[in-house]
Amino acid sequence: MKRMMIWIILLSGMVQGAFAQNLEIKGTVRDARDKKILEFAHVVLQTMDSSFVAGTTTDVKGHFLLNKIKKGSYILTVSMLGFQTASVSLENISGDIFLGEIYLNDDAVSLEGVTVSASAQTSHADKKIVFPSDRQVKASGNGMELLQQMMLPRVQVDLLNDEIQMVGNGVVQVRINGVKVEQDEIKALNPSDIIRIEYHDNPGLRYGNADIVLDYIVRRPDTGGSFGLDMAQGINAMWGEHDVRGKINHKHSEWGASYRIGPRDFYGMKRNNEEEFHLADGTTLNRVEIGEPSHARLFMHNLSVNYSYQKPDKYLFNATFRYRNNHQPHWDYRGVLMNKADPEDKVDMVDLSGSAYQAPALDLYYQRDLRHSQTLVFNVVGTYNQTKSTRIYQESRQEQLLTDVGNRVDGDKYSVIGEAIYEKKLTSGNRLSGGLRHNQSFSDNHYTNGHSYKTRMEQMESSVYAEFKGKVRKLDYALGVTVNRSSYSQRGADADYVRYTVNPRLTLFYALPGESSLRLKSTMGNVTPSLGELSAVDQAIDSLQIQRGNPNLRSYMSYYTELNYEFREGPFYVNALGAYEYQPDAIMDEKYLEGNKIIQTWDNQRNWQRVVASVHLRIGPIRDILQLSVDGGVNHYRSNGNAYAHRYTNGWCDANLSVTWKHWSLLYMVMTNWNWFKGETMTGGENIQGIQLGYRQKDWMIGLRVFNPFTDNYKQETENWNRYASFRRSNSIKESVRLFIATISYNFSFGRKFSAGPKRVNNADNDSGVMRTGK
Repeated sequence: MKRMMIWIILLSGMVQGAFAQNLEIKGTVRDARDKKILEFAHVVLQTMDSSFVAGTTTDVKGHFLLNKIKKGSYILTVSMLGFQTASVSLENISGDIFLGEIYLNDDAVSLEGVTVSASAQTSHADKKIVFPSDRQVKASGNGMELLQQMMLPRVQVDLLNDEIQMVGNGVVQVRINGVKVEQDEIKALNPSDIIRIEYHDNPGLRYGNADIVLDYIVRRPDTGGSFGLDMAQGINAMWGEHDVRGKINHKHSEWGASYRIGPRDFYGMKRNNEEEFHLADGTTLNRVEIGEPSHARLFMHNLSVNYSYQKPDKYLFNATFRYRNNHQPHWDYRGVLMNKADPEDKVDMVDLSGSAYQAPALDLYYQRDLRHSQTLVFNVVGTYNQTKSTRIYQESRQEQLLTDVGNRVDGDKYSVIGEAIYEKKLTSGNRLSGGLRHNQSFSDNHYTNGHSYKTRMEQMESSVYAEFKGKVRKLDYALGVTVNRSSYSQRGADADYVRYTVNPRLTLFYALPGESSLRLKSTMGNVTPSLGELSAVDQAIDSLQIQRGNPNLRSYMSYYTELNYEFREGPFYVNALGAYEYQPDAIMDEKYLEGNKIIQTWDNQRNWQRVVASVHLRIGPIRDILQLSVDGGVNHYRSNGNAYAHRYTNGWCDANLSVTWKHWSLLYMVMTNWNWFKGETMTGGENIQGIQLGYRQKDWMIGLRVFNPFTDNYKQETENWNRYASFRRSNSIKESVRLFIATISYNFSFGRKFSAGPKRVNNADNDSGVMRTGK
């Protein structure tokens, strides 16, 4: 009996101990700005003397659960990259605790000195927030190289041409702390200053025609400043990219400037071309152009000067002056034209082009934060585009000139873009926004080609939009509509038009179990003709062809639907996309006979359709050393003109491999030709391979690149399938094969850090307003 009582006492103690250790602590973590749930926030429970007790992360609903907790006093901390850490004191708990909602405030300051061992990402209906890893930062010399290391879906970094591109011929818009910048300024960033990239792969209506927006959120000192230098110089060819930048900060003000030069001087540029002409008299001419090495030379230099004044949570004023200049004195082709039916029938050919382009612009921006989570934004951008170009095309036999074409264009374009936006954050993470936008441009162009033509054109586009973002359980949604008015007039001609359109937009985002999601996007947009296409001017291309603008072009609608699936599990990330685009009355090229000449022009054709299927796979980092990404897909085009119908299918694949070890980094990239087909013309992409080796020591990074090391036939191909004048053309530059480039980066900064206020709109005018000519 006594032994039984001992067992009962022991069993009772064990039961009580088990229950004592089975307390639960629950809660939900949200973003204090918009009340959205925060996935994968770190929750840690410690004793009062900071000893670790338990830890977990929030799930896809923002919930967390800590169980098997003993009675006692604790401190619970919640942290996440990009947010201030929240702490909750739990004293003498003796039962289950439900903490309700814990809000984290955004704070770039909290990231100062934090080492991120693996790239972190959170996905939302309209964007992904991606934090670079410490490994990726150390392997990069500037902001563009960091983007290459992060391997985001649908984004390509072409280090040969120094460009950030979107897979699929889309528009990429780049910003720093919300302020619209040129890509040169992204390259000028110090990677260690970049906190995160907000990757908008479904930009809202306020971003205009952008397909992808990359917003670099960077640290900003309130005193002190920074200086940086980035140089890349070809060893065996004249290819260069050189950038210098600096910033000074004092209290609420920041002054900054950056300057970039890009010289190119090649003597191995060559064009091969095969054309087939069916002329009005019934004859057929199949002509082959056999290219010879020729001269290509250009010099780019861009300047940006910026001043901003900011009082956090009150207002931001930003003024930026930009100057872009591209001088291209030589873009020459030489060769022999051979009659394929009679190889002895040959003529010598020269096609010499030169151009100069400059565009100063002033961007003024003001943002005012009001009470009750309201924001007003005003933005005005004025731009002057000046374009000068010349082209000489000649055919000769035994020094006898048979064809002599000379074209000259002098263009001046003035434009003003104005925009006003209102935003209101509502309860439960909902948001309402609306805005007005107006773009007005005047273009005066002078064309000389044996005759003299002057065109004076005016184009206006006004729009008003409203957008609402909300959430119902696991479903995020966004509804928006834009009412657009576009008009065009060519002064001195009866070619005016005015068109009104209503463009709705819908996005649905659904979070699936685990780290996966589905997103459906459907848009309707208005596409207006460019001023160059509208110019009622004839320009000779060669002895048989004339290019002519069409002042009767009309704007048209574009309907786009996209389904996107995203999945993450450990080191694996998959992003799959399927899309369909339909454009009735699309402006596309066409050719027709006029006497003994072939006229090349544009018109509103029946329709254009595109079907896209693509997948992005990323693996890593593995042991914080290796990361691999592979992109691939298929494009199918249907181009139905008024007098033609074409079908074209193209498959493509890109890959990136990054390896880091201590101070060393190695990157291998390959890009295959993502081809674009519209109207009767296929424009081929580039096949580029690149290897980059780098070594970092404190603020310095030196490296060596080699482009196309395993091929000797780098080229870009273009085809036209017109029944009167078809061609198949390839352009190549010998110096781009096995091109070795030495690189050096230096970044120095001083001062205390704090986060900059975001700028919410981005306007720019990059349309020169002139019609280009040439093959």
